[in-house]
Amino acid sequence: MYPIKFENLYYDKVWGGRDLEELRGNLPSGNIGESWDVACHPNGMSIVANGELKGKTFNELIIEYGADIVGEEFKNTNFPLLVKLINSKEKLSVQVHPNDGYAKKYENSLGKTEAWYVIDAKPGASLIVGTKNCDKDLFEKAIKEGRTEEYLNKIEVKKGDCFLIKSGLVHAICEGVIIAEIQQSSDITYRIYDYDRPRELHVKKSLDVIDFDLKAINLSNKRLENFKGYERGVLCSSEYFTIEKYVISESLVESSDINRFFVFTCVDGSGEIICNDGKVVDILKGDSVLIPAILGEYRIKGQVTLLKSYV
Repeated sequence: MYPIKFENLYYDKVWGGRDLEELRGNLPSGNIGESWDVACHPNGMSIVANGELKGKTFNELIIEYGADIVGEEFKNTNFPLLVKLINSKEKLSVQVHPNDGYAKKYENSLGKTEAWYVIDAKPGASLIVGTKNCDKDLFEKAIKEGRTEEYLNKIEVKKGDCFLIKSGLVHAICEGVIIAEIQQSSDITYRIYDYDRPRELHVKKSLDVIDFDLKAINLSNKRLENFKGYERGVLCSSEYFTIEKYVISESLVESSDINRFFVFTCVDGSGEIICNDGKVVDILKGDSVLIPAILGEYRIKGQVTLLKSYV
């Protein structure tokens, strides 16, 4: 077994742009808003891009290798995470995601908690994270009167900022950012407001699931612990996933976990993942790499900043 990279699954969006060309040379034409890079979902299925398993779908990989890939704790469950890049030339809709209970009842799906890490941001770029100065009744009235934007918590952001977007938290990505998004494996979105675009809104369901007590917390200032050749620390954690941040200046050595998979997402710089058998996998800015549970010891070398996601 070896570190696995998948083909990029690109999605044209009305709000998408072309900034992912700064990271990759394989962008198709169109307004590319999303790249699903580790996905095992009916709306997007990853295909292995490297090594002897090249061409297999992620689902085929799990069926064939089971716990060797995903770990003992996940061998009889659906793959729990979805890792993507988002690029916005225009504002995304203002939206909210349901929790597991609501999504199961009404959508036959998992709910959606996600985390955003800002890989790049143009000057003045912003995100909407949460509401302000309102409760459900006031927000519902504002929606009906076309005043939704008055109650949205808009935050100017920079490279390296990070937010945990729990189910129930109103949010929107605005213009001029590239974001790494780590989320539950769900594609359920309720649109509250869409800047007069002719797309379906889901106001009733949105009002059902919004938690007005949730607030924006920028996690970028969390302290990393210093080690020889690298820094490391937990960036955010929830019941659905944990994300650690690694800032590597030389190298580090660690091992896989037979109970779970890891996903490394490169958010700056470049490096290599080197296995004990000599296999080497490059990891460049914007790449995500799956570390199979059975891999064993590996070394990461380079000048590179990584997010390590796991459940």
